[in-house]
Amino acid sequence: MRKLTFIAFLCTLLLVSCNQEEQLDTSSTTNKSGILFKLQKDGYEGSTSRISGKETSPYDELHYFIVDENGEKVKNIKSYYEASTSTIYTEGLHKGNYRLLVLGIQGDATKDKATVHTPERIQDEWLAFPEDLQKPLEAEYFYSQTPFSVIEVQTADGIQETASITDEITQKRIVSRVDFDFTYHNPYVRNAVTDKSLSFGDVRFYTTLSGSGELSGESNGTLDPISLNEQTSYLFMPLCGNAHLNGEITISTRNYRKEERRQVYGFEHQSLSSNHIHHIESVVTHPDDKDIVMFITPAAYNAGGHKAILQDDETKEVYTNPSLRKFNTSQPLQVSVTEEGKLHARFYSPRNLSNVLIKMQLPQVSNEYFDLAYFDSIPAFCDFYEEIPLIERSVMCRTESGKVIEISKKTAAELSNAVLKIESDDPFWAKLQDIKHGWNIYWGLYGGDPEREDGGPVGNWMGIRPVHCRESVALFLNFTYMIDMPEHEQILRDNADQLYDDNKQPVKVEAVLQQMRMAKTLQVGLVYPGNGVIGLGGGSTFGCYQQGWFEHYFNTYSCSIMFHELGHVMGYGHNSSFTYGPWAEKLMNNFYVNNIQDMPINSKNYLNSAQNPHRYK
Repeated sequence: MRKLTFIAFLCTLLLVSCNQEEQLDTSSTTNKSGILFKLQKDGYEGSTSRISGKETSPYDELHYFIVDENGEKVKNIKSYYEASTSTIYTEGLHKGNYRLLVLGIQGDATKDKATVHTPERIQDEWLAFPEDLQKPLEAEYFYSQTPFSVIEVQTADGIQETASITDEITQKRIVSRVDFDFTYHNPYVRNAVTDKSLSFGDVRFYTTLSGSGELSGESNGTLDPISLNEQTSYLFMPLCGNAHLNGEITISTRNYRKEERRQVYGFEHQSLSSNHIHHIESVVTHPDDKDIVMFITPAAYNAGGHKAILQDDETKEVYTNPSLRKFNTSQPLQVSVTEEGKLHARFYSPRNLSNVLIKMQLPQVSNEYFDLAYFDSIPAFCDFYEEIPLIERSVMCRTESGKVIEISKKTAAELSNAVLKIESDDPFWAKLQDIKHGWNIYWGLYGGDPEREDGGPVGNWMGIRPVHCRESVALFLNFTYMIDMPEHEQILRDNADQLYDDNKQPVKVEAVLQQMRMAKTLQVGLVYPGNGVIGLGGGSTFGCYQQGWFEHYFNTYSCSIMFHELGHVMGYGHNSSFTYGPWAEKLMNNFYVNNIQDMPINSKNYLNSAQNPHRYK
């Protein structure tokens, strides 16, 4: 115990009265002493150790009173609580032994229908909950009982009253926290859970707290079912007497074949102690525990922390390196098995793709494909890496003929000759599959510098940025889809007389289609318009200025620039219909804009590049 005299602090304390939550008359008189009680909250305790430290954050509500050695409430004293410092100040106590009783509330007690009474003696009821509350508590309730004494000391100025108290008052929760934990043998089962709910048996909790800290009262034994989907920790009053916390946890899951399962796990916990965290663990044993299928739900994808390609923070050294960033428009979804035995899926698309099944065929196992991975959704520009379960353990697989076979654990080297294929019922996938004649696309700076505000122009080029690279993915997916559209072929046949070369000689429709469908590799760049040039193309070079990349969906002028440069790529000059003639400026540009709704990337809103903060201003 520490001896403290507080007369000198009285005037200082009065300066903070504007922040007081509860204040009585604190006018100063001679030979009056004040007592400070500093409050702090104790952390929860686990079964063996303290889990969290002490804290001094203010309460949402604080109630307190002082009793004498007979347990009677002391009256006619002056006292207030300073919330910002978690301090109780009192004066006017005379020689004697006392106890300070404090009830702190963190949270909204009205949601618990809690009633705080005004006790007159220590054994009176102080805090009460309804017997039929039927739900966990939402606020935390803290209690402390601190003995102290006031003694008289003779000083030069006369008799002074001095308090003997503990250095700090530590308050403990009267409530108990219960954490419902789950252990899964297969992480893909964990992320395929659609619902977790909790129902209780006959469980009875204490409902009242007296000033002395004694618990009494009893709930009616009924608790409503609660969800464990978003929240798995709940607060309860301690259990009455020999009562047990018991009930059932129901877990519902789905798998990639759209099958749903419902499992029920019973539980019983012997006791709930105040200020403790209790763990109730359910070990989930599931029929899909040995399944090989990597069921990538949105939750599973987010848990993997997978990155995306061609994002605004990607460095120029990465997105302009064709060994790292290059794709063929007929195969925008690239899937492979890495040297480490991981499934890698990279998607060159501004749109998500839904319901994607990836199948594997291992020659040393079977000549049949078996289901390997299923994605609820593959995000735009995804870059997914995840270890194949077959690397870790033996697995059960479903083959295309419907057989279920077991495959023993494999090394990464044994998966090196695996063959993969992709299936999806997404209409977007059907459009991508209709791209029969793909072009290879990668990106180049052509001397420009995208890290400079002006793009570091060199000649007619400036530094292309990821925002432009993404738009080029959209353009070339649409273009290579368009060249096999029956409507496109028909418009060429209907206007065959407007197709001519640089010598004004007619070019047959079949020759135009063959040139458009011929495999090509383009290094795509961004044109600097400051020299009056807004597009460049020819051979393996293709570029357009920023506006063209952003407006090709709806602006026929921007589209005519794109097709003008594609005409150069096809080998035509400025005297042909494929550049400054009707193919580029009338037929193709109008067809593209007028049929954008039928293209794979049918809206500018997937990328919304014109609003991107990383565009050139």
